[in-house]
Amino acid sequence: MGSERRERMRVLGARLRALRAEAGLTGAALAQRASVGQPTVSKVETGRMVPSVDVLDRLCRALNLDESAAGEVHDLLVAVESAIATDSQPAGLPVGLVVDDAVRGARSVRSFQCVVLPALVQSAEYARHVFESAPDTTPEAVSRVVAARVERQSVLYEPGRESVFVLTEAVLRTWPGTPALMLAQLDRLLAVESLSTVRLGVIPWRRPVPLLPRHGFTLCDQQAVVIEAFTGERVSVDSAEVAAYEEAFHRFQEASVFGGEARELLLRVMKEFHELEETVTP
Repeated sequence: MGSERRERMRVLGARLRALRAEAGLTGAALAQRASVGQPTVSKVETGRMVPSVDVLDRLCRALNLDESAAGEVHDLLVAVESAIATDSQPAGLPVGLVVDDAVRGARSVRSFQCVVLPALVQSAEYARHVFESAPDTTPEAVSRVVAARVERQSVLYEPGRESVFVLTEAVLRTWPGTPALMLAQLDRLLAVESLSTVRLGVIPWRRPVPLLPRHGFTLCDQQAVVIEAFTGERVSVDSAEVAAYEEAFHRFQEASVFGGEARELLLRVMKEFHELEETVTP
């Protein structure tokens, strides 16, 4: 994370913490009033999470902020988002951090992937392979970002959030490491799919795609899209670009199977990895 972005997040968090203290509220009381998770309040106030516009609006209302104070904190959020959109990743750190930062503050996350599993559902070992494939990495840097990615996945369990993941079947069959790694990863997908806050869809290979996918992307609320490329990621808050990706996601979602059909597909792929495991020499 760039120093400018980190500093702007710290300033926003400190201002919200001061406003909460002025209102005489604990973090738990503010979270309850705003209908957000207490970890969200804590992470925003300590500069570890970028709140979405919706979350910030909830906090402002819960704090009974006047127009001037609410405008001030919204301006601070705009400054953070600007830093996210323009900040490049420092040398020596793996790609894949931008999407992690962007989804932490969003109440609604919709991710389409055609090669790599979404960041929020990756197992630690799968994530390790993702980060190790980036240029100019070190084992120490990879270990740090893998641990951070796994920790950030706790947002999947927070009430009031919705996460929708749409994958091509190719994602399930594009595997790093060993069949055993993928078996553990697919088992995690089954567990995540059962959460009330998550919907998992898969486009079966027997079904044509509505448009040819060029890359993965993640929509955060209706405010931003993280566009994922081979060499890195960028965040766009341009309304026309966000709308175009919204339309693309809708089309991919319409072509997907969910619920029981998605689980059956996952179990079928797991069976094939079990068979492959018996033929692969360690």
